[in-house]
Amino acid sequence: MTDIAATDAVAGRAGYLVGVDIGGTKIEAVLIGPDGRVVASRRVPARRGGDNVLDDVASLVRGVAGDRFADVAHVGIGTPGRVDAATGRIANVVNLDIDELDLGSLVSGRLGGIPVHVDNDVNAAAVGAARVLCGDDLSGTVAFLNFGTGLAAGVLVDGVLQHGYSGAAGEVGHVPVDPNRFDCPCGQRGCLETVCSGASVARLWPTADGRPPMPDLIAATRRGDGEARRVLAMVTHAIGDTLQIVAQSVDPRLIVIGGGMAKTGGPLLEVILDELHARESACPFLKGLDLGARLRLAPVDAPVGAIGAAWAS
Repeated sequence: MTDIAATDAVAGRAGYLVGVDIGGTKIEAVLIGPDGRVVASRRVPARRGGDNVLDDVASLVRGVAGDRFADVAHVGIGTPGRVDAATGRIANVVNLDIDELDLGSLVSGRLGGIPVHVDNDVNAAAVGAARVLCGDDLSGTVAFLNFGTGLAAGVLVDGVLQHGYSGAAGEVGHVPVDPNRFDCPCGQRGCLETVCSGASVARLWPTADGRPPMPDLIAATRRGDGEARRVLAMVTHAIGDTLQIVAQSVDPRLIVIGGGMAKTGGPLLEVILDELHARESACPFLKGLDLGARLRLAPVDAPVGAIGAAWAS
C-alpha cells in the first residue's frame, strides 16, 4: 500500500481517515491509518443524481472502513463542480446531474455525525500528489496542474491549500492569453483551457476508437505528420504559457503535471521540456528559473485524488 507520512498539521487526529474521490464515471475511497499509510481502497461506478451520490459515498465510506468504521475520525471528499470548502456545499456538477447539494453536511448525517470536509477535486489531487511525491516534507510551495477535461491548478504552501478570497485560486485555465482566440464556454475567448486541456486536445486532434489523443498526436508528429506538428505546437505553446503563469506567480519548488493527459507519461514530459528549452534559449531570465528541473508527472499508480481528499482540510 502507499506510504504517506503524516504532517504536523494533521498528525494530531486520532484514528483513521477516509478520503473519497468523486469522478464522472467512478467514486473511489481510501482508508488511511494513524501511521499515514493507505490500508484499504475501494471503488464503485458513479451514478447520476444527488441522492445516488449521497448513498454511494456513505456506503463506500462504510465499506472501505469495514470493522474500523468506529475509529474513523474524519472523512474528506474531492468533487468536481463549484465547491464551497467552508460549508461543504457543491454546485454545477454537470456530469452527475447535480445543481446544488449540501454534500458535506448530508454525508456527515448519514455517517452518524463524523466530520466531513469537501474540496475541489483538483485541490484534493494536488494534496495527494504532493504527499506521495514529497512524503512528510511539504515545505515551500507545490503547484499541481490538472490537464484533464478542463485545466486548473491546485497550490499548496507549506502543505496548506490556497483557496483565495472567493475560492477561485488556481483557475488558470480561464486566463485568456492564447493567441488562437477560440471561444470558451466561460464566455471569454483565448482561454488556455481551449487549447491544452484534455477535451480541447481531443477536439483539435480527434482519434478513432476512443484512443487518448495526446499520445497519438505526439507519435504522429514524430512520424513527420505536418498537421500533427502544427496542432502539437499550439498545444505545447499553451502548456508553456500555463507553466510560466503558475511558476512566475507562486515560484513553486515542484510543479506536478496531472490529469488524464499526464497518463501520456514520458513523451508528454519530453515535448513540454522542448517547449521550455526553446523559450529559455531566447530568455536568460527564464533559463535561470530552470523550470524543467521542477517538473514531475503525477503518480499513476496511486489514487492521489482520494488520498488528497483525506488530508485536504
